[in-house]
Amino acid sequence: MMINPMSLEGQTIVVTGAAQGIGKAVADLAYGLGASLVLIDLQDELLRTAVRDYAAERVMTYAGSVADGGFVNDAFDHAAARFGTLHGLVNSAGIIRPAMIEKMTDEQWRQVIDVNLTGSYYCVQAFGRAALAQIKAGHPARRSIVNISSDAGRMGTIGQINYSAAKSGMFGITMSAAREWAKHDIRSNAICFGVVETAMTETVRGEKFREGLLARIPMGRWSSVEEAAQPICFFLSQASSYITGQVISVDGGGFMSA
Repeated sequence: MMINPMSLEGQTIVVTGAAQGIGKAVADLAYGLGASLVLIDLQDELLRTAVRDYAAERVMTYAGSVADGGFVNDAFDHAAARFGTLHGLVNSAGIIRPAMIEKMTDEQWRQVIDVNLTGSYYCVQAFGRAALAQIKAGHPARRSIVNISSDAGRMGTIGQINYSAAKSGMFGITMSAAREWAKHDIRSNAICFGVVETAMTETVRGEKFREGLLARIPMGRWSSVEEAAQPICFFLSQASSYITGQVISVDGGGFMSA
């Protein structure tokens, strides 16, 4: 019998930003690979719609902001109480508040940093606390954190210094967690996407920017959300069991380095 190294059977995965876009695609694929899911998103109604085809015993939803540390801690506490071991975390929640540097307001800066960076930190912290408590109680398991970053964090981007700063910060969170928790078999990796077909990228995929952006992508097209979900689930699965602390770009060749 062939073993599927991508199987998530028996695993419980927490996904933020799960109601749409990349987060929803990850939830769908992880569910199809056998995982139970803890899905977090700010939009309650959209979140409930997203899970209507899932078996109730394999999913729980929490509506709220990852920028609220109290909410995050409550969500992870309830998730651990219901499912026991939490095996994976996907930090996919994110927002944009575009403005040129000289025009950006303090509020635009704070909103993006609070959700994209601090929210990811809160979730990594809560996931790690739950994992360490389980390990201390005699329940070791292989666990994986996947932080969704962006090529904007590697190269910068015009009109989104807040977003670029937040996505750069994800590298530090990723590598620090990898170093601290490797001894507990908790892996931590980050994926930088380029342009994925989501509502967040609708403007840059429009007529004004389309040709210029596509010219910088060797594969000459955007990524679908389904394509984005596959490498995320690879990092969640045992197919990547000896990979930690890495930052990779999944962008059709838009960013290349040795």
